[in-house]
Amino acid sequence: MQMLMPEPQIFVERTLALIKPDVVDKEEEIEDFILRSGFVIVQKRKLQLSPEQCSNFYADQYGKMFFPNLTAYMSSGPLVAMVLARNHAVSYWKELLGPSNSIKARRTHPHSLRAIYGTDDLRNALHGSLSISSAEREIQFMFPEVILEPIPAGQRARDYLNLYVKPTLLTGLIALCKEKPADPMIWLADWLIEHNPNKPRLQHQITEEEHQ
Repeated sequence: MQMLMPEPQIFVERTLALIKPDVVDKEEEIEDFILRSGFVIVQKRKLQLSPEQCSNFYADQYGKMFFPNLTAYMSSGPLVAMVLARNHAVSYWKELLGPSNSIKARRTHPHSLRAIYGTDDLRNALHGSLSISSAEREIQFMFPEVILEPIPAGQRARDYLNLYVKPTLLTGLIALCKEKPADPMIWLADWLIEHNPNKPRLQHQITEEEHQ
């Protein structure tokens, strides 16, 4: 009887997290919680935004009564910006944050980050992207040098795995069986690095004479 293999899927998402100015002194504590929650911190920087930069970042909130206080608060001191990655990063990070109003969070989600570190509706300690599209925009805003490649999904993910991942991995596993190293995981990791099909290779060795 033929076994049905599950269809390969790629779930990794990225989201933007901000540690806001009034809780920057809790940076290490919050980062430890982030890592223990299964996230990888892909990028991180500490910076201070001007009121104009805050206005641009929160452009979708422009015109609301709290907007001037928001930009003043967010530009009042340094903050920490992080790109977080894991499966379903956007929704899981929002869940860990809890309600935007820290007072409400303490009533309804007492173990959420905003309940623990936030003060009120404005000073709620941390920011998280609302959607995948807003995450891409916000990451580009905070990390303009980062190149965000689209993450394949569905048939594109299956095509990518079949074309690039499976053949290389199969070849590596065959070589592993032949070699029978003492530490197979380390051996396979080194082999995959060496035989990465996307690794740039020089067509020929450039000698000193070619420069003369």
